[in-house]
Amino acid sequence: MTTSPEQQTPPPNPVATSPTPAVPAVSAAPSAAEVPNRVPAPAAPSKAPAPGDGAARAAGAASAELATARPPLVTRPLLLRFVSLVGSSVSFFLLLSVVPVYTTASGAGPATGALMLATVLGELAAPRFVARYGYRVALVAGLCLLGAPALVLTVSHSLVWIVPVCLVRGLGFALTLVAGGALTATLIPAGRRGEGLAVVGVVSGVPSLIALPLGVWLAAHVGFTPVAVAAGVAALAAVASVPGLPGREASPEKPVGMVAALRTGALARPAAVFATTALATGILVTFLPLAVPAASSGIVATALFVQPAASTAARWAAGRFGDRHGPARLVVPGLLLSAGGMVITAFTGSPVAVLAGVAVFGTGFGIAQNATLALMYTRVPASGYGTVSALWNLAYDGGMGVGAVGFGTLAGATGYPAAFAVTGVLMSAALIPALRDRGAETTPPPSALRTAKSPSSEVN
Repeated sequence: MTTSPEQQTPPPNPVATSPTPAVPAVSAAPSAAEVPNRVPAPAAPSKAPAPGDGAARAAGAASAELATARPPLVTRPLLLRFVSLVGSSVSFFLLLSVVPVYTTASGAGPATGALMLATVLGELAAPRFVARYGYRVALVAGLCLLGAPALVLTVSHSLVWIVPVCLVRGLGFALTLVAGGALTATLIPAGRRGEGLAVVGVVSGVPSLIALPLGVWLAAHVGFTPVAVAAGVAALAAVASVPGLPGREASPEKPVGMVAALRTGALARPAAVFATTALATGILVTFLPLAVPAASSGIVATALFVQPAASTAARWAAGRFGDRHGPARLVVPGLLLSAGGMVITAFTGSPVAVLAGVAVFGTGFGIAQNATLALMYTRVPASGYGTVSALWNLAYDGGMGVGAVGFGTLAGATGYPAAFAVTGVLMSAALIPALRDRGAETTPPPSALRTAKSPSSEVN
């Protein structure tokens, strides 16, 4: 997504550009054997190097090294983007576990369900909004929809009030994910896309890891209203960073719609593989505390820290590797490690097995996160970044939701250890799209993404 071991130019993007005729290389002068009836020219006499030749050669080598140096990764626009990224993450995760506690027991499910439903629906609609209004407008709208309702969340305990607040916040979060993800892709040099996405993952992941437990702790010690206000302010304050960001990526291509993306194997296959790994993530965070015996319950907290820590480290390593050798090589290993980790975790009675399983799974999940997203970005023009961001986030959220719901039914029939093992085996079915994608790596994506479409003629 090569001029040196540190930089690999991503494969040509058949979506964004049309094939360019190759420039004929300048060949060396033909030899006497190659050209008949030609007498070889006498060799030029050797010349002793002048005293200044060594310095000139050194200067030339330095200039060549500078010419091939990797472009800077962290730039001022990317730093500004980090502000809105942190603001939206803090705002969302501060209240994620607080709202179910704030509502009555019967209202916890509808409140969280409304939030996630609105997020998924928003991800489906966001690419069209981004294509029409640009990154800045969409990002500001998302931050405002995420932050402003939080300020009035605690006005009432009634579900009639809380559910609409959650719906609006879910739509806002979806806009920040899709618009922000697409914008971030334009700010990362193509030759360092994998590494850049890994940095972004760390910047967004650390606030979420801190804000999730912090919100619950603050609600218990200072009350719900201060936490809700803090969540609102975190998102609204980040709006100040948006004017310094690009508004729209100039591209001759028409935006890629969600329907076209879902029908295109070059995008749907990596998304399906990633959704499979995300499915297992939803299972672990939901059911591992229930599956581990009470005598080993202390191991759960450690395991739920090891898994995201391993994912973060693997995401970084995968980005570095992908920039040099291409992200396509990492999709299958990421899937296999994720499935293998679930099988190991099936030995829930052994703390060592649980920790080893979540570490292996976390490594595979981090690799899959980076590889699938980087791969999908290389297969669309800049005008399709919003759609890729939406499709990838949809695979993430949808996979986690399906995993949490489906695993509960399976575990009820088989028990937790067998359910973990069966899940790991079933995940291997995603090898079908993963291997097909590797085989089709050199095949241009279907014309659905190469042909400019009128936004009005396609349902996004």
